[in-house]
Amino acid sequence: MGGFKKFILQGDLVSLAVGFIIGTAFATVVTAFTTVIMDLIGKAGGTPDFSNWAPGGVHVGAFLTALISFLILATVVYFFIVMPYTRAKEKFFPSPEPGTPEEIELLREIRDSLVARTGVED
Repeated sequence: MGGFKKFILQGDLVSLAVGFIIGTAFATVVTAFTTVIMDLIGKAGGTPDFSNWAPGGVHVGAFLTALISFLILATVVYFFIVMPYTRAKEKFFPSPEPGTPEEIELLREIRDSLVARTGVED
């Protein structure tokens, strides 16, 4: 029973659950926004629902509607979630300067010191 408690109370599981709940709620918001954009496209150029369009008897309309909705959704997520998140992450948690970790640099110094002392190289 103690193992189960530990599993349930792990931070990763709780973070995953919170992320899933927030993601589901955010999906509703983005879907509603996509509907607004599709309606605006419809006002500008006619009905944006291509579901009944079947040139040559091939029903590609539903695919086109889903594709346009996906592109709008991807644009919204990228510009309103990914870009601000990336900027905030770099601002508050900057990436470490490129280079070698201190341990590797220290090991190289020890190696060079030993080579200088013995005079033997690989």
